[in-house]
Parts: sequence; structure tokens; C-alpha cells
Amino acid sequence: MQLNKLLSQRKADMVKRWFDEVVKTYPGETAQFLKRQKNQFANPVGSTTQNGLEALFDVLIQGGDSEAVNSFLDPIIRIRALQNFTPSQATSFILFLKNIVKESFRKEIADPQVMEEYLEFTSRVDDLCLTAFDIYAKCRETLYQIQSNEMRNRTFRAFERAGLVKDIPDEESPCLRPVKPPVSGDCNT
Repeated sequence: MQLNKLLSQRKADMVKRWFDEVVKTYPGETAQFLKRQKNQFANPVGSTTQNGLEALFDVLIQGGDSEAVNSFLDPIIRIRALQNFTPSQATSFILFLKNIVKESFRKEIADPQVMEEYLEFTSRVDDLCLTAFDIYAKCRETLYQIQSNEMRNRTFRAFERAGLVKDIPDEESPCLRPVKPPVSGDCNT
């Protein structure tokens, strides 16, 4: 496979350009910070993205199972899902690699054999993007569930403080029953 050999030889350059394109999806000051700060503890987003892109690049060249792909892709997508990127914004960075490779190997891709390999490579990139979308959807679903649970808990605590619910223990499980507010003028209150 001629293209894979070319990609392996220029891996550092390809990953650097890919990382630069990913960084451009962030606002200006954030993008500058992500590129400038190399310390993984001071810049966990940049470090996670850089390491993930390197590993994904290797998987795209050498192949790998879905478990390996998920382990490298999940941290990047999880971060982007928490940062409120839209689905297309969160996953489109994967497709940037196709253009980077195309621009870098324009002459080589003119060869029919390399063109066929390039098309296979772009197909693997597309599959990776679809996997990223699935991961994004699961992350957002989990995030919405957490937010929903938190809202429910806040509402319950507010009702509880207001005396509108009462916890009545049962032998099998606790049961929540509404408490009627006292009626003014009621002699029993």
C-alpha cells in the first residue's frame, strides 16, 4: 500500500496540520491557548486532542478494531459534546483529514493505484466520522439525563422545603405523598 507508506513517513506533519485545523474550530483566544500551551495538566483539552489524533491517524493507516477506535475517539468527542458544539461541529474535524491528505499528496493521487488507496482511506475516515457522531449522541443523551435528574432533584428539594411533600416510609419502599397546606381559619392547625 503506497499511500499508507507515504502517510506513515509524513505522520508528524499530517497530525500537526490536522491538530491545527481542529484548533481553528475553537474561538480565537482558546485556539491560541490550545496551540501554545504544551503542558498536559495546564491544557488537558489540547493534550487529549493531540494524543487522540495521533492514535486515530495510526488506526486509519494500520487498521484497528472498533474498541480501539472508540478508546481514542471518545475522549475528544466527549470534550466537544460538553463544550456545546453542534453535532456537525463536534464531528466534522475528522473530515478535515481528507483534505489535508489530498493537498499533501496531490501528485501521488494522480496515479490510479494511489487514487484507489486514497478512496479507501477516505472511506475509513467517513466511517470514523459516523462513529464519532454515535459517540456524540450518547454523550449528549447522558448530559441531558444528568441535567434532567438535577432539575427534578432541585424541584423536589424546593417542594420539600416548602412543606408540599412528605416522605412516608413504607416497608417495601418510601412513598411520596403531597401534603395539603393548612386552610386559614381551620381550628385543627
